[in-house]
Amino acid sequence: MLQQTRIAAVLPYYDRFLAALPTVHALAAAPQEQVLSLWSGLGYYSRARNLQRAAQEIVANHKGKFPRDLEAALALPGIGRYTAAAVLSIAYDAPFAVLDGNVARVLARLFAVHGDLREPARWRRLGEAAQNLLAQSPAGDWNQAVMELGETVCTPQTPRCATCPVSQFCRARALRLTNEIPAPRRKRAPVKIKIAAAIFRDPRGRTILLRDPGAHDHVLFSRMWQFPAVEVRRDPAAELAKHLQDELGPVAASLILEPLRPAKHTVTFRNITLLPYLARVSRLPKSVRIRVLPLDRLHQLPVSSATRKLAASVLSQ
Repeated sequence: MLQQTRIAAVLPYYDRFLAALPTVHALAAAPQEQVLSLWSGLGYYSRARNLQRAAQEIVANHKGKFPRDLEAALALPGIGRYTAAAVLSIAYDAPFAVLDGNVARVLARLFAVHGDLREPARWRRLGEAAQNLLAQSPAGDWNQAVMELGETVCTPQTPRCATCPVSQFCRARALRLTNEIPAPRRKRAPVKIKIAAAIFRDPRGRTILLRDPGAHDHVLFSRMWQFPAVEVRRDPAAELAKHLQDELGPVAASLILEPLRPAKHTVTFRNITLLPYLARVSRLPKSVRIRVLPLDRLHQLPVSSATRKLAASVLSQ
């Protein structure tokens, strides 16, 4: 149910992306800023960058079509073994088995594989098992069926063994180990982080965004347009004020920072508290690395969901 909820939440963003860039040629030719803006809301923004780079290589070197050769597919930016096998088998019926979390779980239970499935040697053996079981034609249908089996029947908790079409071959079920296999993945210990951000606002309701390396820029703001921000520890307002002076110069020396309601944000193992501060100014600072735009029109630029949350703290007032 949680997975279905997540899919339903992101589908409108995918639809918007595909409607704006419906072909590989359109994606290849689009300005990167447009690609990232359309991708905004989906997260994992490196995927959008790699997707466009792959489209550009497909247009330039493969006559606008996804290559049929496995090595050529793997050479495309952002294309790993799973994606290559999925595309080649589904699009071209090529005999390559996919291995994702759902398929790995099915195989682990079928063969009663103990331990962390993502351990490299164990993952490699699961890939070999998937390839050995692959129906040669239609390979794409087989791959999709096994993925669907893991998604809907051989689920992580409470698998529906009574309706599973391969339950009679399942060693984990025979050994009554379906709740122990696969072993839970080892998770990194959560890290708590506080990020303070300044939201400038002039009398016309405009603000500024930067596109410079900053507070966890690669993780939190995805190297996109963001409010001036810095990681803080003891005194958020004072630490943010110093950061603004370092970044923007004397124009930030006399700012009054009004604290707004904090927001929670999570990125993988990072539990982030966003601490927004409103800076009311009569005139916005200007620089070649600053973009000025209305606060309620951040969608005109590629911004991360963290930046949207920070903006919401002002717009909701």
